[in-house]
Amino acid sequence: MSKLFLLDAYALIFRSYYALIRAPRINSKGLNTSAILGFVNTLHEIITKERPDYLGVAFDHGKTFRHEAFPAYKAQRQETPEDITQSVPIIKEILRAFHIPILQADGFEADDVIGTLAIKAAEKNVETYMLTPDKDYGQLIRKNVFMYRPRHGGGYDVIGEHEIAEKYGISTPAQVIDLLALMGDSADNFPGCPGIGEKTAVKLINEFGSTESLILHVDQLKGKMREKVENAVEDIKMSKFLATIRTDVPMELHLDELKLQSPDEEKLGEIFAELEFKTLANKILNKAEQKPKSINPQLDLFAVNPTDGQVSSENTSFESIKTVKHDYKLIDNQDEARKLCDFFRTKQVLSLDTETTSLSPIDAELVGLCFAVEAHQAFYVAIPNDREEALQYVNIFKPIYEDPSILKIGQNIKYDYMVLMNYGVTLQGKMFDTMLAHYVVQPELHHNMDYLAETLLHYKTIHIDELIGPHGKHQKSMRELDPKDVYAYGAEDADITLQLKNVLEPKLKETGTEDLFWNIEMPLVPVLADMERQGVRIDTAALRETSVIFTERMNLLEQHIYAKAGETFNISSPKQVGEVLFGKLNIMEKPKRTKTGQYVTNEEVLQSLRTKHPIVADILDYRGLKKLLGTYVDALPKLINKRTGHIHTSFNQALTSTGRLSSSDPNLQNIPVRSEDGKEIRKCFIAEQDCLFFSADYSQIELRIMAHLSEDANMIEAFREGFDIHAATAAKIKHKKMEDVSAAERKQAKQANFGIIYGITTYGLAQRMGIDNNEARKLIEDYFATFPKVRAFMEQAKEQARRKGYAETLFGRRRYLPDILSKNGTVRGFAERNAINAPIQGSEADIIKLAMIRIWRRFKAENIRSKMILQVHDELNFSVYPDEKERVEQIVLEEMQGAYTLKVPLTVDAGWGKNWLEAH
Repeated sequence: MSKLFLLDAYALIFRSYYALIRAPRINSKGLNTSAILGFVNTLHEIITKERPDYLGVAFDHGKTFRHEAFPAYKAQRQETPEDITQSVPIIKEILRAFHIPILQADGFEADDVIGTLAIKAAEKNVETYMLTPDKDYGQLIRKNVFMYRPRHGGGYDVIGEHEIAEKYGISTPAQVIDLLALMGDSADNFPGCPGIGEKTAVKLINEFGSTESLILHVDQLKGKMREKVENAVEDIKMSKFLATIRTDVPMELHLDELKLQSPDEEKLGEIFAELEFKTLANKILNKAEQKPKSINPQLDLFAVNPTDGQVSSENTSFESIKTVKHDYKLIDNQDEARKLCDFFRTKQVLSLDTETTSLSPIDAELVGLCFAVEAHQAFYVAIPNDREEALQYVNIFKPIYEDPSILKIGQNIKYDYMVLMNYGVTLQGKMFDTMLAHYVVQPELHHNMDYLAETLLHYKTIHIDELIGPHGKHQKSMRELDPKDVYAYGAEDADITLQLKNVLEPKLKETGTEDLFWNIEMPLVPVLADMERQGVRIDTAALRETSVIFTERMNLLEQHIYAKAGETFNISSPKQVGEVLFGKLNIMEKPKRTKTGQYVTNEEVLQSLRTKHPIVADILDYRGLKKLLGTYVDALPKLINKRTGHIHTSFNQALTSTGRLSSSDPNLQNIPVRSEDGKEIRKCFIAEQDCLFFSADYSQIELRIMAHLSEDANMIEAFREGFDIHAATAAKIKHKKMEDVSAAERKQAKQANFGIIYGITTYGLAQRMGIDNNEARKLIEDYFATFPKVRAFMEQAKEQARRKGYAETLFGRRRYLPDILSKNGTVRGFAERNAINAPIQGSEADIIKLAMIRIWRRFKAENIRSKMILQVHDELNFSVYPDEKERVEQIVLEEMQGAYTLKVPLTVDAGWGKNWLEAH
C-alpha cells in the first residue's frame, strides 16, 4: 500500500522554535534559525526513515470561518514571535526546492486542509499519516488514516483507531470532538463546559454518546453537574463547532503532485549556505567535498609552485583550496626545517597549528607542525614517528615558539600549547586565539574553524573526514597517512587561522572587547593548560565503597517504592512513573502532560509533589542516586589516564554565552554540592601524594555584584558591615533585629535573594519555597521595598538592553539579546531575564578568571610548587605542599579578594583537608 504524509507546518515550526528557546540557533547574520533547522530536520527524518510515496505540507492561510463565527477564537494567543514570522518564507522556499507542495486554502486552517486530503486519500486506499503534535487530529483517525505524533524527547507515536480509543476510553475517534467540546481548549480559546475536565468528559460521552445527546438528556444529570451543563449549552455547541476539523475544504487530491521527487540540490545548497547549515547540508545533500589531490612539494622552499596555486573554475558558493591561489610547502628534512626557522626569525607574527594522533592533548603525539606568516602561504613540517627524531625537529623551532617578541596566532591555541609542552616547549609572548576572539565578539555563535572560515572568509576548508574517514572504529590516525596527503590540510589550517586573525582583530575594536580579550581570555589560556596537564587524583577505593553503599540504598528504595505502589514497574521510565503516580495513585487532580499525552514526571514536577505522597520522595532519591552512580561514581575511574594516573578534565573557555568556564570529561560543574550524596563524590577527589587539598570560594559573589551594580544602600551596608546577608535581608523585610531572625526566615530570605535577582516569578518563588502565591507576591514586594535600587537596576538593565541590543558585564563582555523587543511576551521575557542575569553572571565569571590569572602568575614569580587543579563556579581548588601551606593561602586570598574593586568587599571562604569534601 502506498503511503502519504501530511505535515502540519505551523505546529511543527512552533514546536521547533520553542524547543530551542533557551539556546536558540543564531547565525552570523543574526537570524534565529531554530524553527527552520528543527522543521527541516523533521522533514528529512520523515523522508529518509519512512520513505513516503507522497508528501505535502499544510499551512494556515488568513482568518478562517471559525474567527467569523467566534471572534474570540485564538484571540488570547500572544503575537507570533518575529523569528517565526521571518522563518516561514524561508521554510516555504526550502519546500519549493524539495519540490514538496505547499497546501493551503483561503479561510481554512491547516487542520481542515489535512483533514480533507486525508479522507480523500484513505478512500483511494492510500495509507495516510498526519504529522502533528496537535491532539485535535485524533477525530480524523479511521481506516487508513493515522496520527504520526512527535514524542517528547524524540521519536514518534503512530496512533490509529485502537490507540485513540484506548487513550481516551471512547468508542470511536469521532468522539474526540465531543470531548473537546466539553473540556474546551485554552490554546484555541473556546470555552467548553466550565468545571469539566478530561475524566468527567470521557464519563459523560461514554454514557450519552455525544454532546447533542447529553444536552437532550441533561435532566438525567444530578446536582451541580446538571447545573454546569445547563448553564453551558450554547458554549458546548459553539465549542463543538470550533473543535470540528472540516473535511470538505474545496480542494482536490492530486496524488501525482504530491509524489515525492528528487530535490533541487543546487537551490537547497544555496539556501543552506545562506543559513549556515553546514552539517544539515552535508547530511541532506551528501555533498562532502572530495579530497583535493596531493600537491607535489618543491625543493626550493620559497619558490612559487606552478601547480600548487592553480585556480579551478569549479562553480561553488564557497572558495576552497581548489579555487584560491596558494603556496603550501611540505618540509620533510631538517635542513629545510632550519631554513624555515631562520625565515620565521625575521617575522613579528607566526600562525601555528599542530597535527597529532589524538584529540586529547595529554596523549597526543605530533605528526606535523604547521606555520603561516602571510595569507595564502603556509608550511607543513612532517614529524617522524620516532620520539627522539621528533624532538630534534621540535627543537629546531623551539627558539621561535619561545621567542616572546613574536605574536603567536592559533585556533584553539590551548590545544597546541599543551601538545608542545609534551615536547618540552612552552609558548612564550602574546598569543591571539581566533576561537576566543570570535567568542568575545559573538558569544552565541559557533567558534570552530570550519564555521569561521565559511562565515568570515566565505571559504570551505578541507574537512578532516576527507583524510582519515568518518568517525568510528575504521577511522584512521593522521600518523597512518603519507605526509604528501596531509600537508595541504595542515598548511591550510595555519593559513586560514592567520586570515581569520586579520578579520577578527578589527572586530574586537568595533565591539569594545579588546581589553576583555587581551587582559582576561588570552592570559587565561596557559593557566587552564597547566591545570589540565596537572589533572586531579581520584581515590578509587573510596569510589568503590561509595558505589556499594549507593547501590544498596537504591535496592532498598526500589523495594519501598514497589511496596507503596502496590506493583513493580520500571522506576527509570518516566512513562511508567507517571502511570503509577497519576493513573493509579491519583496524587494530583490535573497532572501536566506532554504534547504526546504522557504524564510529566521531571524533577521540577516531582519536587512540587514531594509532600503529596511518600513514594515521590523515594522516587526522587532513587533517581538522584542512579544519576550520581552513572555520571560520577562508576564513570570517574574509567576516565583516569593510564599514563598519569590522574583525571584530566577539559576546561571549555568558549562554550557558555555568559562567559563562565565549563568542563567536560568529566563535567565537574554539575556535582551536587548541597546534598549529602553529592558530598560523597567530592570526598573522592584528593590532593597529590603528601600534599593537602585547599579550597577557596567567593562568598555570595552574585549578591555582592548586584550591590555594586545597583548601588542599593541597604545591600551595600549589609556587606560592608560584614553581616550575614540573608539574615540581614530577613531582618529588613520582617522589621526585626537580626538576632531575632529564625532559621526559617533566613532560609526564606536566602531563596528570595538568589531567586529575585535572577527574575524569578511569583509562581516560581512560591513553588521553590513551598508557599502560596499571595505569600510569595508579598515577599517579593517586601524585598523590593527593602532594596529599592535593586528593582531600579533590573528595570535599567532591561531598558539598556532594549536600547543597545545587548547586556554587558563590568568588563565589557556582551550578551546579545535580539528578542528583547519581541512582541511575544514569552520570548521577550527570556531576553529580559537574561538582560538582568548576564551582567551579574558574566561579571562573576570574569572576576574569577582574573583571580586565576593573578594566582598563577604569583605562583610562577615566587616559584611555588603547589598547583591550582580545579575551578568550579566560584571556587578554586589546589594541591598544596605542606611547607607552602601558609604562603599559598596568603597568595590565594590576596589575589581572589583583590581581583576587582567593588563598592563592597570581595570575601573568600577557605578550607583545608585531605580531600575536596574536607576542604570545602
